[in-house]
Amino acid sequence: MTAAFTGGYVRGLALAAREAQVAIATATADTRRDLLVAMADHLQAGQEAILAANAGDLAKAAANGATKATLDRLALEPERVRGMADALREVAAQPDPLGEITRRDTRPNGLVIERQRIPLGLVAMIYEARPNVTAEAAALCLKAGNAVLLRGGSEAAASNAAIAACLHAALREAGLPEAAVSLVADTAREHVLELLQLSDLIDLAIPRGGESLIRFVAEHARVPVIKHYKGVCHLYVDRAADIDLALGLLVDGKTSRPGVCNALETLLVHRDIAAEFLPRALAVLAAHGVEVRGDEATRGFAPTLAPATDADYDAEFLDLVIAVKVVENLQAALAHIARFGSDHTEVIATTDDAAARAFVRGTRSSAVMVNASSRFNDGGQLGLGAEIGISTTRLHAYGPMGVEALTIERFVVRGEGQRRHAMIG
Repeated sequence: MTAAFTGGYVRGLALAAREAQVAIATATADTRRDLLVAMADHLQAGQEAILAANAGDLAKAAANGATKATLDRLALEPERVRGMADALREVAAQPDPLGEITRRDTRPNGLVIERQRIPLGLVAMIYEARPNVTAEAAALCLKAGNAVLLRGGSEAAASNAAIAACLHAALREAGLPEAAVSLVADTAREHVLELLQLSDLIDLAIPRGGESLIRFVAEHARVPVIKHYKGVCHLYVDRAADIDLALGLLVDGKTSRPGVCNALETLLVHRDIAAEFLPRALAVLAAHGVEVRGDEATRGFAPTLAPATDADYDAEFLDLVIAVKVVENLQAALAHIARFGSDHTEVIATTDDAAARAFVRGTRSSAVMVNASSRFNDGGQLGLGAEIGISTTRLHAYGPMGVEALTIERFVVRGEGQRRHAMIG
């Protein structure tokens, strides 16, 4: 066992980040805004080094047998680097949340009670195969006055280091401590375990990756954890659906990028529209190379389809595979979602406003789409600039987490000498 595993490596990083957080929290709104713009500029200026590092990561991952979904999440190209920079600029341009008074009331005794936004403190990000998270998590945390401790996966180690170097250059130029964005360069799992025990230093841990990673973090953490185990997202085609619209949602949700958590995994079709909709849907899915697994009613339209099992309806395929089921009515669709859903994203295609309202009321997922693609459950698409993750945990944040979700509200009480009890003696 090397010295790195004797304990204290991650604690040292966390201590430095905790100290650096004070400088971020007390910096002016303009300073933090300008910092993020500078980080975006450095990312684009450092594009060549980032892409070279990423090419090495991709080659190693492919040689190690990484899945298509993993390689897709890992891959960077000029457009994705530009997208990272644009996301940072969009976050920079958002209103500053710190010090915002979200509520003010005056009590009968004259006390003024305010709710004020303040930073969380030190946020730990634990993630796999997504080098863009390095930049976007840093930007969101810094905008909200936090420091961030980044532990990326080994498959993206070189990419993450190249991106972090750009962020550190901007911090140095701004006269702010580099430790505000701390990268755990040694990706050994022992260091994740150490990180998860630091309840005296880390205010929140956010795992972002496969279900096994998130369950590992949740089971071992002594710090608060925002969880999102998987994305089993459904499209329900109602009896009153516009068929062409529904087909468009199906193709975009399943085939545009199947390896992400907001991709469709299950198609539910109302019995009354199945004969008109399903033959076209099965044909368009086949044209896009999608493997379909169907229930008995679905297989009545295409007997060669593989039968769908409960395991298929529970699966996050992250691939060109979809499970299909014909349901009796909207209530049956909601019952299926309640049983197999993951609280991520549900979609209804319908022209019936009453059905749409019932679907919205009947689902508890973090995002519900009415006649819109599941792929819009994304921080950038929902106006957050970027997201640090999607929470399916009902804590202070639910759904995509942007800047506001990285703050908390405290009470500030303003008085003129009011006392709860009369003076004694």
